[in-house]
Amino acid sequence: QVQLQESGPGLVKPSQTLSLTCTVSGGSITTSCYYWNRIRQPPGKGLERMGAIAYDGSTYYSPSLKSHTSISGDTSKNQFSLQLSSVTPEDPAVYYCSSDDASTVRWGQGTQVTVSS
Repeated sequence: QVQLQESGPGLVKPSQTLSLTCTVSGGSITTSCYYWNRIRQPPGKGLERMGAIAYDGSTYYSPSLKSHTSISGDTSKNQFSLQLSSVTPEDPAVYYCSSDDASTVRWGQGTQVTVSS
């Protein structure tokens, strides 16, 4: 079964770019009908879907985050990555990656990200 492993820094400075990578095992990011999501949960708030990359490389972004969010895939490493530019004090959250094939959703372990100078 698909498993997802998050990696990336837990601390980023304001105005810098947050980069997080999700490594997929037990399946390929190019497997048909799979969507690879980036989701976050700020302290005391609900889950927010930031965007996704599909098995064919197409991407979707939340309209509220589109201007400073980028999601990309690396098929050679079977990974997909999130870049969030110009982070602000509103961006601290637990960041998750997940897979969705329309019948099953699987989650990475999540990464706590703090924004501080």
